[in-house]
Amino acid sequence: MLRPGGDSRRGVQRPGILFPGGCETECGVMNTDSPVVFVVDDDHRVREALSRLMSSIGLTVAAFGSAAEFLEHEKPDAPACLILDLELPGTGGLELQQQLANGDAPPIVFITGHGDIPSTVRAMKAGAVEFLSKPFGEEELLRAVDAAIALDRAARQKRSELAELQKRYVLLTPREREVLPFVVAGFANKQAAGDLGIAENTIAVYRGQIMRKMDARSLAELVRMADKLGISPSNPPA
Repeated sequence: MLRPGGDSRRGVQRPGILFPGGCETECGVMNTDSPVVFVVDDDHRVREALSRLMSSIGLTVAAFGSAAEFLEHEKPDAPACLILDLELPGTGGLELQQQLANGDAPPIVFITGHGDIPSTVRAMKAGAVEFLSKPFGEEELLRAVDAAIALDRAARQKRSELAELQKRYVLLTPREREVLPFVVAGFANKQAAGDLGIAENTIAVYRGQIMRKMDARSLAELVRMADKLGISPSNPPA
């Protein structure tokens, strides 16, 4: 079981521990893809124990005593997980979760010594990865952290892919954007031309331009791109 002041026997790499106002050697963590675990707990003994555990398996840790400190701290551009205490001075854990809901915040693993069923249900419905009661086992926590980091890594990849597709999409002319939904729906050039009121051979030209600008190697790939962008014949772009 992980208890305040305890230590882990899973000793491997120790990349360093970050605390508010501090950083690793040369502050390299701010420009790395290495996972970061944020710990927000008002008990310094818990923060120290969790920091030792996480750093012992090769994870960088940033520990905070309050939600306010966490919100003020610069976040690294890296996959992350937030280990969050339910009961905190000022802004509580559930309130912080709500504040972070509309942003690109890391997945949350709640920990608490005073949990109840309503709080657990509320946290899980809002997207928490796990809700653990103190004291909890190291393996149980590490599994939750691993799952949270994997979720964040996948979400970051999805956001990156979408951003790249949006960059390509803005290269299309207004007319090409009109044609795109018809292309991905499988409309023949003649059908699309009739609906849009333009020449059939012009549609063929637009189709080629769309494939080139979107860097699509096949129609199937273009269909997947359009789906990620939310484009369909029933929902044409503005």
